[in-house]
Amino acid sequence: MPPILNAQSITKQFGAKPLFKSINLTVEDGDRIGLIGPNGAGKSTLLAVLAGQVEPDEGELAVRKRARAAYVPQDSVFEPGLTIRQVLERDMTLAHTPENEREGRIREISGRTGFFSLDAEAASLSGGWRKRLAIAEALVTVPDVLLLDEPTNHLDLAGIEWLEELLTSSPFAAVTVSHDRYFLESTSSQIVELNKVYAEGLLRVKGNFSRFIEEKQAYLESQNRQMESLRNRVRTEIEWLRRGPKARTTKSKARIDSANAMIGNLADMTSRTATGSTGIDFEASMRKTKRLVEFEGVACDMGERRLFSDLNFILTAGSKVGLVGPNGSGKTTFLRLLRGELEPVEGSIRRAEALRLVYFSQMREIDDSLTLRRALAPESDSVMHNGRPVHVASWAARFLFTGEQLNQPVRNLSGGERARVLIARLMLQPADVLLLDEPTNDLDIPTLEILEDNLLEFPGALILVTHDRYLLNRVATTVLGLDGKGRIGQFADFGQWETWIDEGETLSSAKSSNSTNAASVTNPSPNANSAKKKLSYIEAREFAAIEKRVEESDARLAAARDHVEHPEIATDSVALQKALKDLEAAQEENDTLYARWAELTEKAG
Repeated sequence: MPPILNAQSITKQFGAKPLFKSINLTVEDGDRIGLIGPNGAGKSTLLAVLAGQVEPDEGELAVRKRARAAYVPQDSVFEPGLTIRQVLERDMTLAHTPENEREGRIREISGRTGFFSLDAEAASLSGGWRKRLAIAEALVTVPDVLLLDEPTNHLDLAGIEWLEELLTSSPFAAVTVSHDRYFLESTSSQIVELNKVYAEGLLRVKGNFSRFIEEKQAYLESQNRQMESLRNRVRTEIEWLRRGPKARTTKSKARIDSANAMIGNLADMTSRTATGSTGIDFEASMRKTKRLVEFEGVACDMGERRLFSDLNFILTAGSKVGLVGPNGSGKTTFLRLLRGELEPVEGSIRRAEALRLVYFSQMREIDDSLTLRRALAPESDSVMHNGRPVHVASWAARFLFTGEQLNQPVRNLSGGERARVLIARLMLQPADVLLLDEPTNDLDIPTLEILEDNLLEFPGALILVTHDRYLLNRVATTVLGLDGKGRIGQFADFGQWETWIDEGETLSSAKSSNSTNAASVTNPSPNANSAKKKLSYIEAREFAAIEKRVEESDARLAAARDHVEHPEIATDSVALQKALKDLEAAQEENDTLYARWAELTEKAG
């Protein structure tokens, strides 16, 4: 059977430079492709080409006869006045679904996507539920391939887990643009990276994201060896050309042509493989105060609903706090309390004197009529960073913008490029506390890794709201979690919060079989998944290495015991005290590792 979609020699450009050139990509039955790449590489454009929404400048897209592709763009917008049912009925009409199948299909899809009432206005739904409805729209057409552009950006953590289950259990093929590494790990059977660094414009690897990282590293190492070999050959040919050979013979002329061709190939390869990295470096204030914000018995309401109560929490310099909870649970309201925009209905919030809070909003407020130059440097052609003036062109280059882009309006930038503009502005403000509300949306994976490193090094306090579980697990030392039903708690990690949520759901459902809690359709609660969760991406990598770590810990513990029992130690009280402390630390480390090993083994099994 031919592929569902077959894109051959696809080229698309906006402005002088092509986004991608002569790309070949096929989508077969059962493929679950994760499409990744740096910001500005053209991922969203390529997905729109596959969906038939955008015409390529060159090349062609072949669609298998009677195959249906369903496309879910980044932003889900619905006409005012339409109910959820009307939206789904309209799509089935456009798809020519037989009348006698429509009601059954609506019930099936609404159940799978978590909508228990279909009478709410679609346009009034929260961002996460609008995204679910957009996916439901696609599903009611019974697609052969589902094309998703950054679907996790507006979903909360429960919504992302729901989407993972949907994609892994459905029969249709899927192509998903995403930078969420856990999501890619669990949902993809193939990874395709769109990037000019590859000779063919993309690299396609069968397997999950971990496998892709290994294959990509091997590819780049091989390419570097080829470049070095070609560079040596070009060096030899240049020396030969400098001696001025006469092109009188066919042999000499052929060698001159070959040398010129090699020089051109090396120039192309060098240009193609040149990469840059974003210069993220948050500027901290020099504050010596440890206690920055203190919550004492704080409660907060939204209208008639209690978001949380009895919160006692101290934010100190150096603390890295992940703020998690379902959509509508009060995460953004918590940030507004922290900033002083709202007052608690109970309790008190004390802030250190002259506290400097810097806020990154998920709304990405920026005047898109501004040029990039004025967005980065509003008042002059330079900015002040770490007390030194930096020219706007140099500042822009640090965030991977070219000089040609400085005079272009912000509206021409991709979502990831806009995020980099906001981070560039954020970095110019010295901060005691960084408040980051979904900073990872639209950022490519290399930029995410640099962001993670800089957040870890930031000496001030951090409050991080994100659905990126990898970032959360790597950066957060404490998780402050809401359940959307008035409870809030502090946890060591994201996994503890999930367990707390599941236990709360189980307790709630066991109270009474006769009482029903009707969920508001504008923020319906998906069914809790009480089944044992599989190892996450980061846990799988930890599990692969933990046995070796345990062996090393056993050796350290044995050495510490031998040291304490050495005859010479017994006669030196200072040395004996130190040896006993070392033994205690080694024993504690060993016990912790064995407990973690048992936990991961049980989860893996």
